[in-house]
Order: sequence, then structure tokens, then C-alpha cells
Amino acid sequence: MAERVIPLVDQRLAALTPSVPAGAVGLPTGWLSDALGRPLRDLRISVTDRCNFRCSYCMPKEVFDKDYAYLPQSSLLSFEEITRLARQFVAHGVGKIRLTGGEPLLRKHLERLIEPLAELRTPEGRAPDLTLTTNGSLLARKAAALKAAGLDRVTVSLDSLDDAVFRRMNDVDFPVRDVLAGIEAAQAAGFDRIKVNMVVKRGTNDHEVLPMARHFRGTGVTLRFIEYMDVGATNGWRMDEVLPSAELIARLREHLPLVPLGATALGETAERWGYADAAGRHDPALGEVGVISSVTQAFCQDCNRARLSTEGKLYLCLFASQGWDLRALLRGGASDEALAAAIAPIWQQRADRYSELRGSLPPDGQAAGGARRRVEMSYIGG
Repeated sequence: MAERVIPLVDQRLAALTPSVPAGAVGLPTGWLSDALGRPLRDLRISVTDRCNFRCSYCMPKEVFDKDYAYLPQSSLLSFEEITRLARQFVAHGVGKIRLTGGEPLLRKHLERLIEPLAELRTPEGRAPDLTLTTNGSLLARKAAALKAAGLDRVTVSLDSLDDAVFRRMNDVDFPVRDVLAGIEAAQAAGFDRIKVNMVVKRGTNDHEVLPMARHFRGTGVTLRFIEYMDVGATNGWRMDEVLPSAELIARLREHLPLVPLGATALGETAERWGYADAAGRHDPALGEVGVISSVTQAFCQDCNRARLSTEGKLYLCLFASQGWDLRALLRGGASDEALAAAIAPIWQQRADRYSELRGSLPPDGQAAGGARRRVEMSYIGG
């Protein structure tokens, strides 16, 4: 088995300094497109770099151990700073905000951030779709407060129903029943568009694909299978541990009738499959599954997502090696107009398409000066 590489450069310290264009250049119009014509529509905000799980594909214990130096509280964006930045992104056309981590529910009083975010409005007067991704460990106790604060949707990460497999994968001996209890609590709190994300790693949990599909079929919960990705530099990623989505769907169709469904929005990452009835038509009561194939079927051409790290660095790709320091502007006294104007050229120059180019790029960290060391998923969220 390949050895894991512990990064020698802390990517949290690497950032570009954004500039504020003169005059009215960069002021929001509700539409912002990058160098490849992709609009800015989705903002993912990491609210903490901490997590109580140690999943091998994200925060392996041998790297994120008891001596790992997390960001100090003073470095994290405050809820007021996050809201200020989010307001500028919404003015530029963002219609969906996802809160991530680390594990976002470890951030104390998170509902106090959700409340002002839920009050934001797009230039058309619509509230942005406000969502959260969680490992579910704290969801049972917090679901009701999150819903009351204005959170629209919840996505729960769950990689197996087999308790022994799940405990091995989270590497902190956390039981699967508590995550399932969190999903039930979210349903009881009124969340009706819950999604469950399963990262599938061949030889580790791929035998759980069918049991997971059977478990959530007809429950109102949408299950999505995610190909094991080469995010960051510490998860020991190997291509032979990737189960291609096409093979996964073929496995499911041997046992469950599935029919392809169309995309619901531009830039949607999941390919959708609906459970079919006896006549071969999609039965909405049975629900659907989705596959996210960022390794075998890159969807860079429609990617409309930006990512804001917990300390205010803006990343334009999940596989980026460098971000833009917006916190410096915030704490330097920049006005809202200046913040919006600084964001515009960052997105406009974006040409990232890592997944499309993956096969032609050198291994991570082997470019000149190690410039391609990718940022860790635990730092900017998935």
C-alpha cells in the first residue's frame, strides 16, 4: 500500500492578496462569469477546520493527531464577517450557500450564523438556498434549532450501515445508529429534502452500496454515491481504490430497477437515477439515487462553485493549491462595495478545471517548487 504523504507546506498560510479595482469596476450586477463562461452561483463556507471523525479519505489520524495545530479562534471568521462576505457573493449572483467544515456543528451557536444568512436576498428578491453538510454525529440534538433558524436543507455523510465498517472508516469508534438517529431527528424537525452522501472506496465499503440503496429507498432521503477523490495530499489516494460510478450503477441495476433522470439545475454535480415502478417509470414515492463522478466523468465545464475557508480565504476549485485572502480586506476596514469589487476579478480570471486535466498533471507536490500542493478538504469543505 502506498505511504501517505504528510504535507511540508501549510496551505493555510499560502494566499494571494486581492486588489480592489478603481471606480465602479467589479460592483455587483447579479451576474458574474469566469474565463470559461461559468457563472458564480454556489458558495461553500467552511465554518471550522475541526472534526470529531478521522475518516481516512479526509482527516487521517496519522496526520490530524493530538498534536495537530488547528487554527486559533482569532483566525476564524466571525459570524458577522461571514455574513458580510456572503452578502457580497449573493449580490454577484450566488443563489445557494452551503455550510461545511471540518464538521460545522462543532462551531458553537451555529444557528446564530444561519439566522442572518437566511435573511439575505438575491438581486431578484429570492432567499438563497441555505444548506449544511454534516457527519450527523451532533444532528440529533441540533436539528430542531437549525430548522428554526432558517436552514433549508441538510446533507449527512454516511459511508456504511455496517457498524463495524462505519466505525473503522470514521476511526473514532462512532456508532452508525447515532448518525441514523440524527437523520430521523432532521426529518422530525421538518427537513424534507435530506440527502445522504456515501464516499465509496473499493475494497473498503463498496459492498455496502446495495444495502445503503435498499435502506433509503422510499424513505424520502436521497442517497448519493461519491467516487473516492484525490483531494488534498494526505489521504493516500490511489486510482485502483476508485469504484467508477458506471460500475456502481450497473451493480444496483442488477437488483433494483432504475431509470435515468434529468438534471434539476445547471452545474448540478450528481447524475440522477430514479427508482422505477412495475411499468418501468420513475416512482417519486420511491425516490432516487445520485452518483458524483468527479474522477471518471469530470463536470468542470459546468462548475459554478466557490469555496470560502474558515479563515476567509477564497478558493476557486476543490483541488486548488492557493486561495485569496478576503479576511485581510475585512479586517483592514474595506467597505461592502470594496469587498464586492475585489471578489469580481478573482472569479472573472478563474480557469480551473483540475478534474478534466487530472491525467496530464504531475503528481501532487512534484511541480517546480511544490507549487501544486493541493489544499486539504477538511480546510475548505467538500
